[in-house]
Amino acid sequence: MLRKSFLTPQRIGNRISLRYIFYGALSTTGARRYASPKPTLNLDPSYQALLNDINIALNSNKANPPVHRELEIIEGSSSQVTQELSVQDWLPMQMPLEPTIEDDSDDPEHRKSPAALFGSKRISMVVLPEQLKSTVDQLIFEEGTLALRGDSTRLFKAPEDESGGGQWDTEYDVKYSSREQAMRHAIRDGMAFATVALPAHYSAIMSVLQHIKQRLEPSWEVNRIIDWGAGTGSGLWASVYSFQHQSNLDSDAVQDAVIEKSKILSYVGIEKRVGLASIGKKLAARVPTGSIDISWKKSFNEQQHKVLREEGPATIALSAFALTSLSTATAQKKIVQEMWDSGAHTIVIIDHNTEKGFHAVAQAREYLLRLGNEEVEDPAIAKLDVVGSHVLAPCPHDRPCPLLRPGGVTLTCGFSQRLQRPPFMRHSKQTRVGHEDIGYSYTVIRRGPRPTLVNTSVGRVGAVGKRAMEMARFANEEMRELKVELDANDTVNNILTAEIPETEGTITLQDDELGDSDLQVALRREAYEWPRVVFRPIKNPGHIILDSCTKEGQLMRITIPKSQGKQPFYDARKSNWGDLFPHAPKNAPVERHQPRIRKGNRGSGADIGKRKDSFKARQKQSYGEIALSVRERKKQSKQQFARTRGDKVWQD
Repeated sequence: MLRKSFLTPQRIGNRISLRYIFYGALSTTGARRYASPKPTLNLDPSYQALLNDINIALNSNKANPPVHRELEIIEGSSSQVTQELSVQDWLPMQMPLEPTIEDDSDDPEHRKSPAALFGSKRISMVVLPEQLKSTVDQLIFEEGTLALRGDSTRLFKAPEDESGGGQWDTEYDVKYSSREQAMRHAIRDGMAFATVALPAHYSAIMSVLQHIKQRLEPSWEVNRIIDWGAGTGSGLWASVYSFQHQSNLDSDAVQDAVIEKSKILSYVGIEKRVGLASIGKKLAARVPTGSIDISWKKSFNEQQHKVLREEGPATIALSAFALTSLSTATAQKKIVQEMWDSGAHTIVIIDHNTEKGFHAVAQAREYLLRLGNEEVEDPAIAKLDVVGSHVLAPCPHDRPCPLLRPGGVTLTCGFSQRLQRPPFMRHSKQTRVGHEDIGYSYTVIRRGPRPTLVNTSVGRVGAVGKRAMEMARFANEEMRELKVELDANDTVNNILTAEIPETEGTITLQDDELGDSDLQVALRREAYEWPRVVFRPIKNPGHIILDSCTKEGQLMRITIPKSQGKQPFYDARKSNWGDLFPHAPKNAPVERHQPRIRKGNRGSGADIGKRKDSFKARQKQSYGEIALSVRERKKQSKQQFARTRGDKVWQD
């Protein structure tokens, strides 16, 4: 209870203040009653015994807490230490109920089988080397950037559509009304090409060259490059960074690579577009090239550029994104013929992942194979050491391409490579996205007969398969009850030797006896007949569908069910577009046929029943629209004639 004199005014000098003076405002009896604990309840004796049992059960683990012991260093062998362990020290240890396998299962790449890892090895993201980026930045700073964005948009960006944004591409097909106008824009076009198309072309060429290095034996050495349609030197930079004196370069090492440490001794760039060749020369002149002989030519001279027969294995004939820049099929055929006449044993043709680009690559592939067959049939040439030709990649066969069929649905055999955009590329495209995917079609032709097929099947079991086999073996073992009678003076060694049964030896696989180098050699031989995944895999919970190009020269749909095994299913689930898949399917594959379309690309059932559009909703015809349609049809007819005539040109 509160008293009246709870607050008392006090005078301090000339001021009056209030001091809170407590005079025992709270009664002592009330405070004591509030602070004192509640009295214990008088429980029934039987209920009190039940609560005591519950407390004992909850606090049983705290009754005898384990004694903390410090680690002691004991000198002597491990066998002596084991004998000194007492039975009480050994009993708390629990024997593992499942087999333990030492592997790098945390790494997804090691969980794959060696064969699947070999077929799926690729560059995840191409990063331009610092030397190349600094060279382009320096050239942009000296040449100026006032018109760079406008030139890049004019050359490589499509007009804006209804959605408000145009698509960027790397096709360079600009045409000017006069030669003077073309010369006036030559340097500016070359700068725009170096900032937009050069990194994209570099990434595609780098990806193809890395795949060729993986497929061919390690003794394969390259020291000469002949590049048709060199542009600003994308083939030069990709080749000198791919073939370095230090083998097995990772992404960080390639990023820090320099051109003077390359194995390439000679590079010939054939480019008749003056602006692109000028920028390519300026880029190459700004870095120390070491012992590399770099030259630029407007055309191929067989007497000057043809390599000797003994130099052919170390020479690559390269054409990257050049065939589609030519207006006629006759010009394309001329370039392919020059590549064959150069004497290079490895011919690489790369182009855009479009209908036009794939058609040019496929026609060049057929033409080069036909030239190889003519050498085999010629008695004068058949006596030479290396005659004929075969496809190294991406096709696992030398038969006609199953996707190159006139009159069918337009399908392209193309692949994709991700590129990390350098700062100057993001500046030119006016974007903040740090990467982009480059689509490309390619073929790699090698001189000589195709290697004979082998019947071996190695490297099909990885960490997933080994663990599944170990678990299956462990599950099939007969369960035994462990009976151990211990005395106080028994030792650990006596227990182990007396009661624990012996287990079988470790699983021996067919490829365990092979070394790493021998395994890689065997996988390179087998990879010539592995199917190539040409479309994105369809990954379902119970089965994986892989549309692949097979060694029979057909487009097959391969299904890998979960019942086939853990390792094949895991490899199929981790497969990607463009991989080589080594596992044979459990069920027979199904051949995919391209449906033929009717003339005019009209859909099925277009004239059956009532028309979908109402008569009143139709727009009135105008002479302007009719003129545009007629003009477009004439243009399409000319393109169709050039395309069909192009097929005949390749057959001549």
